[in-house]
Amino acid sequence: MTSEFTRQGQDVVKCDLCQEGVSFFCRRCEINICDPCLPLHLRQKTRYGHDVVNYNSKQEDESFNCDLHPRNTYSAYCKTCETPICSLCFAFEHKSHKISELPDEIELITYFIRGGKRLSSLKNELETILHHTVKQLSSLSSFYQKKKDEVTVRGEEWHKLIEKSVKNLHHQLDDLKKENKTALQKQRNEFEKLIGIVDEMNKKATKLQKSNNITEMQKYRTVIDEQLAEKKIAQNTFPTFYECKIDEHYLQTYFGYIEKLPEENMTFRLWLPDVSSSRKVLEVPKIVRHLETKFPVNEKYKCRLYDMALTADKEVWMGGSNGEFKLFDLKGNLHGHRTVPVKSEGLYICMHNKHILFSDVADKAVKTFSSNDTVVTMFTTGDWKPYGITSSASGDLLLCLRKDDQSKVVRYSSTGTILQEIQYGSNYQPLYQCAWYIDENVNEDIVVSDYKKNAVIAVNVLGIFRYQYSGKHRDFSVRSITTDSIGHVFVADLKGNKIHMLDRDGRFLRYIIPDGGIEHPRAVCIISVGEMIVGESMTGIAKTIRFQEDQKDAVSPAT
Repeated sequence: MTSEFTRQGQDVVKCDLCQEGVSFFCRRCEINICDPCLPLHLRQKTRYGHDVVNYNSKQEDESFNCDLHPRNTYSAYCKTCETPICSLCFAFEHKSHKISELPDEIELITYFIRGGKRLSSLKNELETILHHTVKQLSSLSSFYQKKKDEVTVRGEEWHKLIEKSVKNLHHQLDDLKKENKTALQKQRNEFEKLIGIVDEMNKKATKLQKSNNITEMQKYRTVIDEQLAEKKIAQNTFPTFYECKIDEHYLQTYFGYIEKLPEENMTFRLWLPDVSSSRKVLEVPKIVRHLETKFPVNEKYKCRLYDMALTADKEVWMGGSNGEFKLFDLKGNLHGHRTVPVKSEGLYICMHNKHILFSDVADKAVKTFSSNDTVVTMFTTGDWKPYGITSSASGDLLLCLRKDDQSKVVRYSSTGTILQEIQYGSNYQPLYQCAWYIDENVNEDIVVSDYKKNAVIAVNVLGIFRYQYSGKHRDFSVRSITTDSIGHVFVADLKGNKIHMLDRDGRFLRYIIPDGGIEHPRAVCIISVGEMIVGESMTGIAKTIRFQEDQKDAVSPAT
């Protein structure tokens, strides 16, 4: 058969033997195989034979095969030898032994086999954290020196501001000195002139007194009274320097302070696959229904639909380009005709405690709205602009924040208390250039799409780097991301017109391209097992897509 991956333009995984489109996977040899190479591969003799499955089924749990006869699965348990056996074992080596049915024993064996795998996984996780811790220890001095340098730079900035303030005050005093000098010189001249007039008047009065000329005295008396009348002369004043008291609270508020974030307990969870992980991915996913949002087009960016958030009642909030939120049921009905206008475009939204939250980039705040659709600010994000937002399993909020050329992920409580900041890797280099959309996986990984890196970046719950996924082709254009109950990661590829499906470790599994296609997908949410809703940015249409087979169609594994 011809690979549906190739026919649908969905393959990036190649055959390990000839680089053609892959169709099968050999579990024994752990290689990808195309249609033409399959017969050749099966003819190659190996010690344990081959176990070839459809490539889509490579992630499913395989049966427990007999060590002596790898082509056969265990079908019974030999109590005499205390070992599981297959039909050939029974026919040749264990025919006269005490045999029992397998279920109880195989359950115990399965527990230890899977437990061993989980312990191995836990060991790898612990080794990763140990490696991270060792790196942190080796870089501890440089980290704290960097923080000291930041404080020093802040001090130098304040010194410059103080020096500038001192210079400004000196200039003001110099200007006032010139004004005072001019005023005093003018006052001196006025007093000198006035003293001269008084001297002349005194001389003339003395002369008239000696002459006893009453008539002249009466005339001059009027002149004396006019000159001795009240004269207003501006009194010169000098400036005063008022010192502003500086206290420690002032310094902390405006200069800065050191804050140690609260310590978090390390929780190691042995991740268990969901029972739905055995469902096969449809080779050609199906569009189940269309939902017309009818958001108007943004003339600048030609976009209509930005983001979506699914409620616990399986309704979906849509954020549009016109600054409106609309609540639909999955059949496309506008629920209760509920449309809520907000000031900002509906770019980044999530559900938290049954309420819709959104990032207001302009106001640097996280907001919600009450039952009467009044917009309420929950908390602000300081100098940092909030973008992608999601609710975590612990009840906290995870936000993508940006300031200038810096970007980070911050964990907030619902009241706005900062609980955790994730910005640098173990080498203290920035993890993100432009953190955009965000989601938390079932294993508590924090998965972020980065606009400038055009990549998906994942860290664990402690903020330790896990993986980075940058697509398979040049037309990859990352937008929003979501995860399912199994741990798969789904990435909206705007320009590629597809959804990328990754496993929980960031390994590419396949593309999701439904029959009929999707155009410029921006928003994506998981509705239920094997079903997602994808929002087309430019058409404003949301498409419900079934990408896994229904449970009733799933084939139970052979026992």
